Amino acid sequence: MTAAGALMEQDVAAVREETAAGRQVTVWFTADAVGVPVGGSAKVLAVGDVEEGDFIQVRPVGSKDTMYCSPGELTRSRPPRRRSARATEPATDHTPAPVSSAAPARRPPTARAAERPDRPAAAKPVPDAAAKPGPKTAPDTATKAVPDTATKAAPSEPKSGPRRGERPGEIAVTLAATPDGEWSVEVLVGRKRVVTRTPVPAADVATAARSLPAPVVEVIESSLESARRRQRERVEQLRAELDAAQRMLDQLV
Repeated sequence: MTAAGALMEQDVAAVREETAAGRQVTVWFTADAVGVPVGGSAKVLAVGDVEEGDFIQVRPVGSKDTMYCSPGELTRSRPPRRRSARATEPATDHTPAPVSSAAPARRPPTARAAERPDRPAAAKPVPDAAAKPGPKTAPDTATKAVPDTATKAAPSEPKSGPRRGERPGEIAVTLAATPDGEWSVEVLVGRKRVVTRTPVPAADVATAARSLPAPVVEVIESSLESARRRQRERVEQLRAELDAAQRMLDQLV
């Protein structure tokens, strides 16, 4: 199943034309890409002529490595930026609730004035309206109930996918030889071809083979010896042709 927004046939053709014209093309990785973060960007280096498998060569931004991808693993649509958790956190009202201040009540008169009959009873003071205790106010819980959310750190987002530059641990190195003794090597990391088929001198192959297991050494030496035999036969054939051409030239002089 192809990821949404992946490169279609016409997109691949457009990228090939822009790359051939020398323009820099930026693409982003889809969810089908392996070993790179989803939404990461990369620069297109080349687009193969054969549209089969991983034929688009890119370099992830911030990395010196190059890798090959299929159209389903790339898109030209830039993914939306993620909003931070602090930006979406609702605002909290830290305004404290008003505290009502009631005037303290006056002390009631003592009973000593009533115990003295010779003195006229003092007039009982009329309680002032302001001295009446006001309605009980609710405790100042507004500021206590509100947690200090401003100082709490936003919850860390779970890490998703491998970090930039990480690759799966499985690596496959393949040596190949033609009947004429031409050797090449290619490297696969997971399902990605990170090193395309590159020519390798036969002498380097023979040197490296000495540190490999005996069955591998036997196969490589057999291939090298067969290539030497064919090259000797070719040299003898060319030498014979050269001698024949030299005789013909001597006859024409």
